[in-house]
Amino acid sequence: MSLDSVQLTTFAAVVNEGSFEAAARTLHVTSSAVSQRIKALEQVVGQVLVRRTKPCEATEAGQALLRLAGQVALLEHEALRAARGPLSGGQAWTSVAVVVNADSLATWFLTALTDLPAHLAVTFDLRQDDQDHTAELLRDGSVMAAVTAQNVPVQGCRVERLGAMRYLAVAEPRLAARHFGDGPTSDGFSAAPMIVLDRKDTLQHRFLATITKRRLDPPLHYVPSAWGFVEAVRLGLGWGLVPEQIARDDIAAGRLADIAPGRHLDVPLYWQHWRLDSAVLNALTLAVKTAAARALRRPTPTGSPADPVAATG
Repeated sequence: MSLDSVQLTTFAAVVNEGSFEAAARTLHVTSSAVSQRIKALEQVVGQVLVRRTKPCEATEAGQALLRLAGQVALLEHEALRAARGPLSGGQAWTSVAVVVNADSLATWFLTALTDLPAHLAVTFDLRQDDQDHTAELLRDGSVMAAVTAQNVPVQGCRVERLGAMRYLAVAEPRLAARHFGDGPTSDGFSAAPMIVLDRKDTLQHRFLATITKRRLDPPLHYVPSAWGFVEAVRLGLGWGLVPEQIARDDIAAGRLADIAPGRHLDVPLYWQHWRLDSAVLNALTLAVKTAAARALRRPTPTGSPADPVAATG
């Protein structure tokens, strides 16, 4: 049994675009043609591959095919570029889907993309998710690579340690004086409003646990934007953990106060990507590791199998 490449491409378009109609527009065919191709592919595989929801999603059976479709598309683009050579005229752009946590996206990650050689002609489909959840998009085949806090490689992927993002607990000076005049006490943290990015964001709660050794339930503000999060802290809406690259400048300028001097939270970050011999992925990996080396805290070598420098799955 062999898989039809057109059907695979159509399947990937349905999942990536979110609907049969959007996939049809992208592929310049009718919705009926898209539906027929998906049905034919499902008949060959003998499994339902697409959940007809809004947006459409790959089923568990479809996730392996979604990864395959992305890998085939990437390798086809690279093979065509190599075969046509530099004198063929025009450029065949390669789209690379990557998921990144919000704070990396707001601080160091974008510089890595600017370091890629221009001749690779890469466009990026960037997704954002919490660093504890970014690997899920690798697992379901939605992306080719991820900045993640998970050091166990997803099946079919390689993981490399990048370094640690350090966070400082900060607040607007008047809020800091009101709630933390006596230092980072349990009473202060219980009363002071706390800002979190979204309901996946556990950084502040993890920091509280290390400082107070208690389970606290402070008032919460949800601010689902990395820029908005920092601005909310600056305006005095509440306290929060801010990447040190941003926090130190604000502390020096008097816009923020460190409410727990000498204490911080380090979050180890890893780069997971498809285990694929691809010029684009290799170049992207080198650029990401180089940018991370400039921006992140150096990882502490442990030599532990549970914390691999470059493991594969």
